Amino acid sequence: MDLKDIKAIIDLMKKNSISEFELERQEFKIKLKRGALGDDAPMYAPSVMSFPAAVAPTALPAPTAAAVPPPVSNELDIKSPMIGTFYRSPSPEAGSYVEVGSEVSPDMVVCIIEAMKVMNEIKAEVRGVVTQILVDNAKPVEFGQPMFKVKPL
Repeated sequence: MDLKDIKAIIDLMKKNSISEFELERQEFKIKLKRGALGDDAPMYAPSVMSFPAAVAPTALPAPTAAAVPPPVSNELDIKSPMIGTFYRSPSPEAGSYVEVGSEVSPDMVVCIIEAMKVMNEIKAEVRGVVTQILVDNAKPVEFGQPMFKVKPL
């Protein structure tokens, strides 16, 4: 990525009122934040910016073995298969599909995700007991985001 590309990104940020932009590719990472930094400061200031060398890119250091591993849990996640809005019940008047403590089976509907005005029923795809509900009703979810924790039976 050269200076011309960065200027094009800044122009797009201005035109679309985007306040933060981040791009990461292999050994390259750039993060731009837009904001008032003072009268003498530029409107756009890179907070993290690394460029590959002119001849060869620099490699990022490998993670160290001393990193603390996450705690081992036998719980399974029910993850969102798409981007959309998470709903715990089929309608505002209806009760939730599942609550903490509910037993679920693989074919049981646990929530709905609305994507592009289409209501998609999401099934548990696991057998177990719901131990946590990780998303609030009517909130957005991302692809692969955990929505429920389930203790397998």
